[in-house]
Amino acid sequence: MVPVRFLLLIPLIALLNGYGVEARIRRYKWEVKNEFKSPDCYRKMVITINGRTPGPTIRAQQNDTIIVEVTNSLFTENIAIHWHGIRQIGTPWFDGSEGITQCPILPGTTFKYQFVVDRPGTYVYHAHYGMQRDSGLYGSIIVGLPDGESEPFAYDYDRNIILNDWYHNSTTEQAVGLSKVPFQWIGEPQSLLIHGRGRFNCSSLSVPSSDPGLCNTTNPDCFPFRLIVVPGKTYRLRVSSLTSLSALSFQIEGHKLTVVEADGHYVEPFVVQNLFIYSGETYSVLVKADQDPTTNYWITSNIVSRPAPNTPPGQGVLVYYPNHPRRSPLTIPPAAPVWNDSRPRMAQSQAIKARRGYIHTPPAVSDRVIVFLNTQNELNGRRRWSVNNVSFTHPLTPYLIALKHNLTHAFDQNPPPDGYDFLNYDIYERHPNANTTSSNGIYRLNFNSIVDVILQNANTMNPKNSETHPWHLHGHDFWVLGYGEGKFDMFNDPNKYNLVNPIMKNTVPVNPFGWTALRFKADNPGAWSFHCHIESHLFMGMGVVFAEGIEKVGKLPSSIMGCGQTQGL
Repeated sequence: MVPVRFLLLIPLIALLNGYGVEARIRRYKWEVKNEFKSPDCYRKMVITINGRTPGPTIRAQQNDTIIVEVTNSLFTENIAIHWHGIRQIGTPWFDGSEGITQCPILPGTTFKYQFVVDRPGTYVYHAHYGMQRDSGLYGSIIVGLPDGESEPFAYDYDRNIILNDWYHNSTTEQAVGLSKVPFQWIGEPQSLLIHGRGRFNCSSLSVPSSDPGLCNTTNPDCFPFRLIVVPGKTYRLRVSSLTSLSALSFQIEGHKLTVVEADGHYVEPFVVQNLFIYSGETYSVLVKADQDPTTNYWITSNIVSRPAPNTPPGQGVLVYYPNHPRRSPLTIPPAAPVWNDSRPRMAQSQAIKARRGYIHTPPAVSDRVIVFLNTQNELNGRRRWSVNNVSFTHPLTPYLIALKHNLTHAFDQNPPPDGYDFLNYDIYERHPNANTTSSNGIYRLNFNSIVDVILQNANTMNPKNSETHPWHLHGHDFWVLGYGEGKFDMFNDPNKYNLVNPIMKNTVPVNPFGWTALRFKADNPGAWSFHCHIESHLFMGMGVVFAEGIEKVGKLPSSIMGCGQTQGL
């Protein structure tokens, strides 16, 4: 029998051996359902979590375990939820990518996600089935340091803001239009939301409604977002973008923004007036409430990188306590950046470097180089996006399951190409042969190999037009080695890579007619999506899948089965 006095010493022994700061288990129960909401004053059917959009914020500390029980109470739609920025080390089946890591969650069923948040930082979660993110199924994940540890910058208060764009058509209507012959583009968003709140001009409705509740600017749902600050205090604002289409600028009238974190990694601090942010990116900026405290100030978001003259800016208010929260600023909102001036956006991208003392030096060379040419094409008369002239399609059986169980007939076993006709392809012209092919083949990476990815933008189906694409990698962070204009020069541009202090991220933009170079280590066993984070572009085929270390993946939980060839496994 163990003496009582020894049992009392066990917690002390654990503390002395480094186990004193125990990771916690954070449990959440979510019901996902359809509800009518008016986030921009226009009423439409949205997807909520426990009655809210944005959904509840997950708050945890490094190495905590998150358990989320999700009940799908939608009428007819499946769902899946991706934990964006969480690498899912040891739990690749809970990445939340339908068709890649799991079967969808059917209506009327409950699914349990369980994973560890292994790094502090600012992350998000969102739907990863169809284009449901556009319907409001998203929220924030805030991971703090363990007790007793501190960050390399000081602040008094911590707040988070999600930026979004908003459409009045349902995602089903959008998807039908994108799949039509002739092609029907979704158009620009009707409004911009700042943490779930925007303002649509109801008088601009093309067909006036007899329903006075359809568009009502007095609805509390669309009162402007208000951030209350105490004069003299410094605030950490965790700013995330989950737009469906738009690249944005974010600014607070009269206040400087000091960038200190990007996608969960500390940044060598630099100051901006406008924070340019692309879909899938997260930043932390420090803002000091050091202006005239007798007035309030505008918080604005504006579309950049594409013309959107009919989309009003997102507007919120920075409220200096004790001013009344409903008091509007005395000024007009600050001017937006010029939408088609890419120079300040490129300058911000190039300014983002790893913070001294927190640099993860990349390997000096890579084992494999893959060049992805992003093009717009047609397939059987339908408009598609392609990578190296291959438009991605999801298989019926999720890749992770098919690979683990060697279901070789579940998807195309031929790998997509590693590059394109670099010497002869003119990225500045619409290609004379607009036809593309489709495939659900994947890129198989040697485990622990170092992989370079070059993302190259080109002309779309429209003359003299190229778009911004934010690419997001699941299961990994990557080093951002460089950006450039024009066609990537495989002989000379690698000599310009930043191998000294590159930032690590999980989402990165590729500018119009430009390129972005990434490097990552294929050290996380699983099947991982890499795709454009614009909802319509992924829907139209702009993505790929990497597989690595499948033999090291543990036993798959039965909860992810049930579709395609997984039935009966």
